[in-house]
Amino acid sequence: MTSPDSTPDDTSSTEASVPLIELRGVGKSYGNIAALHGIDLRVGAGEVVCVLGDNGAGKSTLIKIMAGLHGQSEGQLLVDGEPTSFGSPKDALDKGIATVYQDLAVVSLMPVWRNFFLGQELRRGRILKSLDIDAMRATTIDELGKIGIDLPDVDAPIGTLSGGQRQCVAIARAMFFGARVLILDEPTAALGVKQSGMVLRYIAAAREKGLGVVFITHNPHHAYLVGDHFVLLNRGRLTLDRARGDITLDDLTTEMAGGQELAALTQELGR
Repeated sequence: MTSPDSTPDDTSSTEASVPLIELRGVGKSYGNIAALHGIDLRVGAGEVVCVLGDNGAGKSTLIKIMAGLHGQSEGQLLVDGEPTSFGSPKDALDKGIATVYQDLAVVSLMPVWRNFFLGQELRRGRILKSLDIDAMRATTIDELGKIGIDLPDVDAPIGTLSGGQRQCVAIARAMFFGARVLILDEPTAALGVKQSGMVLRYIAAAREKGLGVVFITHNPHHAYLVGDHFVLLNRGRLTLDRARGDITLDDLTTEMAGGQELAALTQELGR
């Protein structure tokens, strides 16, 4: 029998609430230039956190810190509640932090299955090892199918796919190779409405599988379709941090467009 003083539910709740990745007061300076200052960010399992901002807001610097490309100049980076220091992108990957960049690292003329396993190919044989093409093809088809991606031919060069399809293949690949946190760098930029919708559906699918997702975007409409939490950067500083239930799409769009600064300018012009 459980003692009245014991609180097993509180313990499990506490463990469940620990973010997969967290930034506390993180800043980054390049010489005398402060690219980021005092950034707080938490990403939990099964949560899509949208980081919005215009060009020069600090989104790229934020990505580089979480991906292990750059170390922060101040503040803490925590993984599973433990202070962590990434010395390289491999360190981040080893912790399950995977980044899918806007300019996808694919070899256009290689087939889809080859790109899916690029750098992590399956091999067979003990002495003269050769590529296990059948296994890689079958795995690619299976893994894409798990998140609803139905490609007519995984032997086709990946360069023949649409931008949205390539993004979805990259997302499925990251999930297969053990990602717990997906950092998506402007995945819907330069995509049409239909292709953007495809990518957004698979972001939602990643969340349903329990992954934490950091969705970097400058599009508040796309963010609001899938986001659980919204963070707005402006000139390297955090200017908004709201849960979905605390902000409307109109408010998010207004803040993205300038918020109080825009209201002040409108009032000034109306005089």
